[in-house]
Amino acid sequence: MTAHVMEVVVRGRLGPDLIAALEGFTVSTDGAGATHVVGSVPDQPALLGLLDVFRDLNIEVVSVNPLDR
Repeated sequence: MTAHVMEVVVRGRLGPDLIAALEGFTVSTDGAGATHVVGSVPDQPALLGLLDVFRDLNIEVVSVNPLDR
């Protein structure tokens, strides 16, 4: 299966420890108070694992977007 580049947008800013744990992802914030997490995701279970991290930390996911179309 081919990896896909995905963008996960979450509400608010992420702390430095969480950003460090998101190794392999680019993390940036925008002026609207959202954080964009972009990176290669090898398969659906990996994407769901990333989303589980945000859920477990009560971080609201705004959107999940494929970027490699």
